[in-house]
Amino acid sequence: MKKKRKAKGIGTNSTLGLAMPSGPAKRHQFEEATRTLEGYGFKTVTSRPFKEYPGYLAGSIGERVEELHTLFVDPDVDAILCLRGGYGSASLLPFLDYDLIAKHQKLFLGYSDITALHIAFTQRANMVTMHSPMATSDLLDADRFTTDRLLQAMKADGFPSTLFNPSNYPLKTLSHGTVEGELVGGNLSVIASLMGTPFELDTKGKILFLEDVDEEPYAIDRMLTQLSLAGKLDEAVGFVLGTCKDCDSKDYPNGDTVIDVCDRILSPYQKPILYNLQAGHGSPQLTLPLGVRARLNATNKTLHIIESAVV
Repeated sequence: MKKKRKAKGIGTNSTLGLAMPSGPAKRHQFEEATRTLEGYGFKTVTSRPFKEYPGYLAGSIGERVEELHTLFVDPDVDAILCLRGGYGSASLLPFLDYDLIAKHQKLFLGYSDITALHIAFTQRANMVTMHSPMATSDLLDADRFTTDRLLQAMKADGFPSTLFNPSNYPLKTLSHGTVEGELVGGNLSVIASLMGTPFELDTKGKILFLEDVDEEPYAIDRMLTQLSLAGKLDEAVGFVLGTCKDCDSKDYPNGDTVIDVCDRILSPYQKPILYNLQAGHGSPQLTLPLGVRARLNATNKTLHIIESAVV
């Protein structure tokens, strides 16, 4: 396996490039986010003047691609943090210059719809990325646990380490066992949407992390079944289930829950499965490095990142 490229770790006084590769943010959110980040000690920049967009996309494909290219190339930018998710990052994938991005690698952070970029950067640019809270959709009202885990993850000594929830959010086991492999994944809906494309997620020998929001159990069933039929679940060595916020059934409140669905579809693979990791939509929220090796011990309810994520 080709060794992953790792960006330099960052701390306070570093410069964050703020990006909108998916949906748009409101001006008051953007202004509050920059104040919040500057309160942590970061400097913030953008590669294009901030603008509110009337639709669900933060500009044309060309504008959003140029924004990412510019932020990666800019020597004054130490890391790139997405303002929010929403929808739209997958449309950028055919137009990004992965050689350029790899040459100017830096820490790239976000989640949800940003999953499409995580997958592309990990597989096409061979980079380690961070599944993390975002500037306007999470950090404006983030709790201390969330911000502490984010700030620590970005430092050069942030990993190796064991990921842990706050004490009142216990990790749980769905299927016992211990495995090691590269941690990959993110938002289940986005991963399913990339199936059958040149950018579909490679899960062979990997620990697959999944989370989602506003998807009822039948929809989670449909997407997991899609991954199963495509061989993606068979190729993975283990599974880590993050938060599935607002995923209860409205029409069948006494029917299957998301965990029931996951148990029925994932457990027959007889691979370690850990669930209730506080990563994904909601708060508190962990920051996960994607593209690094991890050890999943579902029996002991631990997920240990066994290599550095940045240098």
